[in-house]
Amino acid sequence: MTYKENLLRAWRRQGPKTVPVAAGLPYLDYPAHGYDVGELEAMLLRHPVLFPAFKPGDLQKNHEAVPERFPDLVADRPYTDGWGCVWKTVVTGMVGSVVRHPLEDWAAFEGFSAPDPAHTDGVRDIDWALLKTYAENARKYDGLFACGLPHGHTFLRAQDLRGYMNLIVDMAEEEPKLDALLDMICGFNLELINRFIALRPDFISIPEDLGMKDSPMITPEDFRRYFAPRYERITRPVKEAGILVHEHSDGFILPLMDDIMKIGGDVINLQDLVNGIDNIEREIKGRISVDLDIDRQHITVSGSPKDVDDHIRECVSKLGSKAGGLSLTYQPWPPTPVANMDAAFSAMEKYREYSFQ
Repeated sequence: MTYKENLLRAWRRQGPKTVPVAAGLPYLDYPAHGYDVGELEAMLLRHPVLFPAFKPGDLQKNHEAVPERFPDLVADRPYTDGWGCVWKTVVTGMVGSVVRHPLEDWAAFEGFSAPDPAHTDGVRDIDWALLKTYAENARKYDGLFACGLPHGHTFLRAQDLRGYMNLIVDMAEEEPKLDALLDMICGFNLELINRFIALRPDFISIPEDLGMKDSPMITPEDFRRYFAPRYERITRPVKEAGILVHEHSDGFILPLMDDIMKIGGDVINLQDLVNGIDNIEREIKGRISVDLDIDRQHITVSGSPKDVDDHIRECVSKLGSKAGGLSLTYQPWPPTPVANMDAAFSAMEKYREYSFQ
């Protein structure tokens, strides 16, 4: 069974052969973060299941490619996206934050327009001809092909444009211009979605963070009022086309999950410890497929390799099943010890073969 077939069977809950696993490292300057690159590379080479194409030197090549591939991730070089939001990061390879909100004052909304989806996804330039080539090659070789909206497609986009506090006040005061802005954002996203559908991908990702450490950033009531209808508008044509909808949100989002499931998500990529493995098992398992984001702040950073192994075994044993519905993803960040990265990758490779009763 190919990786593609196994993943799609897992997400459709059609009996995959194994729990699908995926991992990657951010495009950082690892020596600047205190890592021995030789040690890091040797560790990655021990995990061909997760890194089948990795070669020594790739970490440095990836970091050097950031300015061309991800111009918004270059340190101390402010970047203006297609919406006019100005981004700044202090670590090359790491997502920064918006330091200038073009609609901080509603007066600027008059005459404001969305970017052109023929040229940008709103954050970076988009090459539709190249995407079409990728799609054709994937079909030719039976490879996995996916498309996705940029991270922060609706709620966070409005936040980037207005500023978080302004957006929260807008919702509290039921500012009528907010609906007009959200309709503009939704219309832009829908144009992207329709272009993605024409490429016939295996799934379409709809990612944005809705949660904080111990609560959502938005009340369930405001999510239903302002955002769920826009989410539904962009997921409906994907579902009608028979394409899987892959949702994503970092942070604690359990109070929003019923609504997220109602508006069309087939798969939800959410964080393990923030939401709680037992909570996910009790409230979500079997209702929507879980693409579990393995902890990268606590156990894998500060625990022992055994702690890491125990944690991933618990995730698989509680959330997996013979029918499927579970996949694992992990991306370690500094200051995660190399030994703990190694333990996490080993555990993912080992427990993907877990024998469910």
